Amino acid sequence: MIVTTGNEVTGYEIDQYLGVVRGIVVRATGIGRGIIGGLKSLAGGNIEEFTHVCEEARKEATNRMIAHAHEIGADAIIGMRFDSTEFGQGSTEVLAYGTAVKLRSK
Repeated sequence: MIVTTGNEVTGYEIDQYLGVVRGIVVRATGIGRGIIGGLKSLAGGNIEEFTHVCEEARKEATNRMIAHAHEIGADAIIGMRFDSTEFGQGSTEVLAYGTAVKLRSK
């Protein structure tokens, strides 16, 4: 599956727009990472424990979005983006979304 933040795919023409596809994940940091990350946040700088949780959530949201695109017969996803919303202390929604398309070779 081709996934791009652009609005076209080099070497192909968009034959059909199938609609918006998305993958949603809600993640919590977990008590261990939350405590360690909280302590590290006092010192400032990058907090690897939180970075790991964010990366895993984005990866899972992307995989769910790709699965959604496969379900509707897409060849690619264009205009892919991420969005996130904090639900509460240590709980965040990550949304991956884009436009599913059918492609035709030029």
